[in-house]
Amino acid sequence: MKRQLRAIAAAGLLAAGSLVAVALGGTASADTQICEQFGSTVIQNRYVVQNNRWGTTAQQCINVTSTGFEITTQNGSNPTNGAPTAYPSVFFGCHYTNCSPGTNLPIQVSQISSATSSITYKYVSGAIYNASYDIWLDPTPKKDGVNQMEIMIWLNRQGSIQPIGSPVGTTTLVGRTWEVWRGSNGSNNVISYVAPSPITSMNFSVLDFINDVKNRGAITSSWYLTSIQAGFEPWQGGAGLGVTSFSANVNGGGSTPPPTTPAPTTPPPTGSGCAVKYTPNAWNNGFTADVTITNRGASTINGWNLTYNLPAGQQVTNAWNATVTQSGSAVSARNVGFNGSIAPGGTANFGYQGTLSGAYSSPTSFSLNGVACAKV
Repeated sequence: MKRQLRAIAAAGLLAAGSLVAVALGGTASADTQICEQFGSTVIQNRYVVQNNRWGTTAQQCINVTSTGFEITTQNGSNPTNGAPTAYPSVFFGCHYTNCSPGTNLPIQVSQISSATSSITYKYVSGAIYNASYDIWLDPTPKKDGVNQMEIMIWLNRQGSIQPIGSPVGTTTLVGRTWEVWRGSNGSNNVISYVAPSPITSMNFSVLDFINDVKNRGAITSSWYLTSIQAGFEPWQGGAGLGVTSFSANVNGGGSTPPPTTPAPTTPPPTGSGCAVKYTPNAWNNGFTADVTITNRGASTINGWNLTYNLPAGQQVTNAWNATVTQSGSAVSARNVGFNGSIAPGGTANFGYQGTLSGAYSSPTSFSLNGVACAKV
């Protein structure tokens, strides 16, 4: 949403000729003040710093240094159950046709041999905001418009704000534990990693997060990394927040992995050898579903494929913890790399989001690897 609104508003400003503070794509040779809504400038002849005030008409100004930026004025105030006022940030790659100098992005994920980044933040008290690091990906080498996948890393969360979607568990990446959220803002899918306590600096591999998202079935190695960004999403206040340093290096030289053949699946034992719990949450034009498979048999299930039919008017749009495909009403949900084995008495969990037309109803029967399962 933030990119979509930015593009619409920026187009209007360009048409009106109202870029008054800093021209898009300018260069900051000394401290530069940007108050223009979508003004940007270049630092280190490598990165772009942007004001990106997309969610409010109130004034926001940033002071750009040779290594980052600081918010000097933030007059916007949005309710915490809605969108933030802005996303002032520094980025490497391409953002709405504004590409950082000499960038090698977009680059196909399979071609990346390493992707490292470091970030240092300056925080303030008394404001409601998140310190956000964004990784954008798309099935095509896209340099404009909205990308289909946004990875958000929340290094600091202040106030009663929350990521898009709902929590789906926790994970450990780059030596830290993160709460994982998953959802869609209507324009793109979002997976967010939320730190339990503020992190002021981090030096890490961007590929660790990309690979985790890939393992969740949200992208494949054929997708493209288009940009990485670091900044703040303020809801209320925020003057004094700053990115004091930022670096990003993405190196090619990777190789496309050979096609993989799905592991053969082991049928569960017959006679109530499996059970499925299907927990939906529906609204007027959409729904989510959380699905839990239980192995009631005496032997381990190695590789699973759950099949069933969705009622008319339901269409899966994105999924997590499984590769979900739909043809007409028929749905196939196959395990991803990390959850293919279900021990006796164990469970596997996946979920998805979809669109809804008409009244909601749940599937009535399920089969696991071709064997009927009990519905619980």
